[in-house]
Amino acid sequence: MKNRFANFLAGGFGAVAFLSFACAAQAGSDEEKMAEIKENGGCPKCDLRLTEFRFLNVENADFNRTNLRETDLKEAVLTGGDFRNSDLRRAEAERANFAGSNFTGSNMRSADLEKADFTDANLTGVDLRDADLNASIANGAVFDNADLRNAAFIRSVAVGASFEGAKMDGVNLERVDLSGANFKNARIRQGKLDRIKADGADFSGADFTGVRLVSADLSNANLTNVDFDGALLRRTRLVGADLTGADNLDPSRILGACGDETTKLPKGIELIECSY
Repeated sequence: MKNRFANFLAGGFGAVAFLSFACAAQAGSDEEKMAEIKENGGCPKCDLRLTEFRFLNVENADFNRTNLRETDLKEAVLTGGDFRNSDLRRAEAERANFAGSNFTGSNMRSADLEKADFTDANLTGVDLRDADLNASIANGAVFDNADLRNAAFIRSVAVGASFEGAKMDGVNLERVDLSGANFKNARIRQGKLDRIKADGADFSGADFTGVRLVSADLSNANLTNVDFDGALLRRTRLVGADLTGADNLDPSRILGACGDETTKLPKGIELIECSY
């Protein structure tokens, strides 16, 4: 009986020791993978899901078709990287630097990209549904034909960025600097654009159905042929804006919006003179 009990305890301690070793090995394997990535300049077509790559620093890294699903990339510096057709769903990349990187065709749905840097990055056709891009930097970035439904960009900076043809239903762009940005033919239904700064932005042909534009600055913006069905323009600044051909503007939903003598309006729409 004593021998059985001793064997049982030995087996239990052995199992615990094995589990401890396995956990240590797993942690070490992530470090080894990081070292290999640094040495080889990336890891294309690799399965790196669930790995921890915090603070990874590799310039022009190759992650083409790599599985980075739910990977921890917080504060990583991966400028000029090749992430084409990669899987970054639910990845954690808060404060990561992806400036100049190429994400064309990648899946980044529900990724945590808060305060990340996407300056001049290419995100054409990327799936960014439900992604957190709050306080991110996206100056000059390209989001053409991307799926940004229900994504959040609150307090981000995207000067000169392009969102042409993007699906942006339910997007939150509150307080984003979109000066000179391109939204041609973008679908922004039910989007929240309160307090945006979009001086000189091009929204021609965009779908603004149900959009909120409270205290938004659209000075010198191109709003030609925009569909404003159900949109709310409250204290919206439209100095120098061109609304030629804009459809479904409802005077009852234009509350305190203002323009000047250079503002071009469709027939039947009037604005007060801007004093702010």
